[in-house]
Amino acid sequence: MKVSVSMYSLSSTIKKEKWSILDFCHFAHSIGLESVELLDFYWTDEQKERPEVMKCLDELGMTVCCYDVSNDFVKQTQQERDVQIRKVKNAIDTAVALKTNVVRVFCGDVKDGISFEDGKSWIIEGLAESAVYAEQQGVILAIENHGLLAGKSDQVKEILTAVQSPNVKSTFDTGNFLLVEDDPLKGLQKLIDQVGHVHFKDFRKKQPGEQNKGFTSITGQEWIGVVPGDGEVDVKGIIQELKKSGYDGWLSVEYEGFDDAKSSVKEAVSRLHHYVNEQEVTG
Repeated sequence: MKVSVSMYSLSSTIKKEKWSILDFCHFAHSIGLESVELLDFYWTDEQKERPEVMKCLDELGMTVCCYDVSNDFVKQTQQERDVQIRKVKNAIDTAVALKTNVVRVFCGDVKDGISFEDGKSWIIEGLAESAVYAEQQGVILAIENHGLLAGKSDQVKEILTAVQSPNVKSTFDTGNFLLVEDDPLKGLQKLIDQVGHVHFKDFRKKQPGEQNKGFTSITGQEWIGVVPGDGEVDVKGIIQELKKSGYDGWLSVEYEGFDDAKSSVKEAVSRLHHYVNEQEVTG
């Protein structure tokens, strides 16, 4: 297993310092990383920027470990859902151009006027059609556990089983399970054979009197993003479980806290390298 970082981890810095994708890549290189995770909404002109990004990564000796698409299959009309399928297929093409074989995908979330059953059905249909193209291109579509329709490990498992494609797997997001009251380690044990990518994220419970607006769980608990190891996620236990399973993919830091993003990401990367390199990981 190797450690990477999602560009989303630096969202506050990107906004404040007006970073480009190239700036992010140089930062990742400066903290000793060999690969990065890029997202579709950070392009300003993809056709112009993509060759520049590839040239930069080649010069730095880096790769793209995963490309993220911000799709949503839970749309009311077939026309809208077709747009989302095309969005995923376009992301597959971008991933191939970036020389990565993993695309992080979303499923979609609940919306007024759409039942759980309809939403789940459209998610499965959208993924199944997208998977045909992914198989042709040799790309893995890795579902991130996110929201109320695909947030719990059982929901992700059900969707993966229904889609029935070897090219549709899980982006196992360690922190998001807390938002749906699902234990991350137990969730991993359910999905262990279907993990295609990992987001390492951690949260702590919001303390009384704190002013920052956290992420609210399905029970109303607010969670604050922290460096992995400072919150409720059993980081060492998860890494141990991944090691036991033989997972050899990437662990991508996804920091969503309020502290300085650059220093927090640097610390997160250092910790994950330490945990991964330990000869024996204990809970």
